Parts: sequence; C-alpha cells; structure tokens
Amino acid sequence: MKRFGLIILLVVCSLASLVVHAQDVKYTKYDDFDFRSGEFSVVGKVGERLYVYRGSSEGYYLDAYDDGMERIATVILDFLPRRVYGLKFVTYADRLIVLHQVSEGSTVTVFASVLDATGRILKGPVRIDEIKSSSLGGRSGLYNYAIAEDKNTLCIYGAGSRSKNLQLRTIWLDTTLSIVGSANTDFESDSEPYFGEGLINNDGAFFLPVYTITGAKQYADNVWLLSQSKGEALLKSAALPMNQLFAAGTYMKLDKAGGKIYIGGFYSDKRSGHCEGVMYAYYDVATNDFPSFKTIPFSVNLRTATGERNKKRAFDDYKVHHLIVKNDGGFVLMAEDSYITTRNSSTQGFGYYSWYYPTMSASVREYNYGDIFIASYNGTGEMDWSYFVRKYQYSQEDGGLFSSYALVNTGGSLGLLFNDFNMSRSKMQLASVDADGHVNLRALTGFNLEDPDWLPRSGKQVSSVEFVAPCLKRNRICFAKIVF
Repeated sequence: MKRFGLIILLVVCSLASLVVHAQDVKYTKYDDFDFRSGEFSVVGKVGERLYVYRGSSEGYYLDAYDDGMERIATVILDFLPRRVYGLKFVTYADRLIVLHQVSEGSTVTVFASVLDATGRILKGPVRIDEIKSSSLGGRSGLYNYAIAEDKNTLCIYGAGSRSKNLQLRTIWLDTTLSIVGSANTDFESDSEPYFGEGLINNDGAFFLPVYTITGAKQYADNVWLLSQSKGEALLKSAALPMNQLFAAGTYMKLDKAGGKIYIGGFYSDKRSGHCEGVMYAYYDVATNDFPSFKTIPFSVNLRTATGERNKKRAFDDYKVHHLIVKNDGGFVLMAEDSYITTRNSSTQGFGYYSWYYPTMSASVREYNYGDIFIASYNGTGEMDWSYFVRKYQYSQEDGGLFSSYALVNTGGSLGLLFNDFNMSRSKMQLASVDADGHVNLRALTGFNLEDPDWLPRSGKQVSSVEFVAPCLKRNRICFAKIVF
C-alpha cells in the first residue's frame, strides 16, 4: 500500500536566494558506531547546547555540543530500558521532554521524563498510558505523538482499525507531564479506514487525517479530517470534497496560527489511473469544513518537462513532500520522483553506498530517487513558474537512507540539500530557489574521499539559520552543522 504521509508546511512571506559558503560547515569528532543496529537523531538546541542522540546495544546517549561543534558533555540515558521504542525528544529553552515506549508481551506502555538543560533528570519516567498492542495500527504498532506549535501541549494517541471501524485513544499532556485530558472514540467508514499523522494546535485541539483506499494503485477514494477538542470524547469529521476524484496522496499541516489546515497532493480521475494534476484545499478549524478545494491539471508542456517517455504517467511516481503557502493565497509545491523495485541478481553490492548494506540475498531491493519538482501557483490557481532540480540517486537495501533531500527554511529563504553520488564518489549539493523560480546549484562538499557520507533527510533545522545532519564514515558517526 502506498503510504499517505503528511507534508511539512511552512508559512513564509517571500522566497529569496540562499547562499551558503563552504567555511560555514562544521563537523563534530567521530564516534564509533554500528550503523546496522544503532540509532541516531538530531535532538535540537536547549539553551546554548546542541544535543544529538546515539543509541546502541551498549546504551543510549545524548551528546552536547557548543556553537563550534566541540563536545562539552555526554549524558547517559540510563533511565531507558534495554529495548526502547518510539523515542521522542521535545526541546525547550531550558529543558527537554523525553517520550519512550516499552513493549512487553501483548502490552505497549508509554512513559515521559523531563531533563534539565544539562541533561539531568528532573521528573520521571512517568507512566502515561498502557494499551494492548492489538489495538494499535499504523506502520509501527506503537503510540504516536503530536506536538503543538508552542510546545505547551503534547498529544499521545493510539489508533487501530477493525473492519470498517477506527478506534482512537487520545491523551493530552502539559509540560509538567500532567494528564490534562483523555478520550476513547471511534469512527465508522464504508470500508477499512487508514490514518495519517496527527496534528494539534495551540488550543489543544487534535486532528487526524483518515482515508479509505481503492484500486490497484491504492488511491484514496475518501479522505476525512477528524477533530477533537482537548479532553472531549466528541469526535467530529469533515470530508474532503473530492468530487469523485481519487487522491494519490493527502498531505496536511496546521498553519502557525492554528486556524487552518492546508492540504496538497496529486489526484487521478480514475481509481487506477494516472496522476492528472495537483489538488489543493484548506480546512477551517472554526467551521469544521473545507471552504476551498481546487484541482489544477498538468499541462502537456509540464508533462514533457519531466523527461518521461510516456507522458500520461509522467507524475505517477512523484510524491508531494512540501507545500508552502504564500501571502497572496497561492502556494509553492515540492514533489520528488521516487520508487522502489525488487529484482533477482547474483551481483550484489552495487553503488557508492553498498558498503553500508551488503547483502547475500538473491532478491535485492533497489531505491530510486529522482528529480525534485517545484511549482509556484498564484491565488487563482494559475502556475507562475515551475522547475525541476535534476538528480538521480540509486542504492540497494538501505531504505534510501542517503537519498532524497532536506528542506531548509530561514524565514524568507529556501534551500534543498541532497547527496549527488555516482558509483565511486559522493558530494553534498545545495539548490536555492528565489521568488521568481530561479535556482542556484552549488556544492557544499567536494568529491573528497576524506569527507563523511551525509544523511540530509535525517537532519534537522535547529534554528532559523542552522541545519544539522548526521554523517557516517564506515563504522563511525559524526554530525555536520551548516550555518546560513
């Protein structure tokens, strides 16, 4: 089944060119790391400290770095059990909240802890909730989290479907880890419902996209947005007015004010047809409906620009990753060409990153990430400009870990970071886009053997002008910081 993921939506006033200089890239020192069994993530900034996370069979650690990426402390997270799931860090100016889950037998339990700015535990672990694992659906079979924009309300939710019924368990927390509300609700549909990533606004209202699928390509024939006020058992629903169209993906995100949820994606006019254009809508929180729904067909020229020989299927493998709303009511859409293939082969270990994921299996999964499509539409739905950032990333058995791209937003500037690699070499590229659709492409690193291998998609923007990405070099890990 195609994953109907959620889009990161950024509200910006204007787009300007983004300039990055090589001297603005700083690396931490290497640590030994088993990337096949280890875990890593960029946590974020707490006060003057930048935290990153490393986990392995030997333990779980928070490394603290100063502005120059020099390590100033390592915090051992010894309150975590040997096997931990669903680890989530929420950063504040003076503390961190840590969420984690434990799976024992048929039960999943979620805990929360508070650490101070130096990583010392202030509270917890506090047991928040427990549920039978059979009640949890989705890809992970665990609880999920939603964090409000102001981070004053955290939502922990578990959802699972049985036949035509979606059962939802919702818990609201404040920053002291006090439970300020909980509810058990359900939703009925005509066929088995699936759910996406939950959203929560600063008032504590919780929103969950739900859809049903149909046809060989598993498009969505119905899409709803479920809403629930903090602590209330009443679950309201609003159906996206798709007018007998089929969604090739629905992507939703709250605006910063929390009063609207914007939706973007592609659509088809047949249940197993080709992608025909862009769908765009917004949901009004106050009225619980969709006041606006637009469909914008792809032009022949745009289909030709993809380079796809079969123009009808030009956008079938594109997935929308970002939607940027403009002040004039228009938007900028970003989508990426990506697909997975499986083949039988006796020649394993093909590609630059094959060292990381060698396999002796006769069946090989191949991850293909191609061009990035960027298009700007005005408030009436007309396209102002479009551009394709050309790239081709191929790897085997790595889940596409080194592929795709990261988006950086400096509050008026946008940049796309991605690996440019061939059979023997790799380098980091930055594509910057201005308000008129002009794209500037420049290298952040060269084809140097001493450079580590970046994982831009696993990175995180930690301030308005800083982006941090994990990097691997064989059995070692480091982190790179870019200052814009």
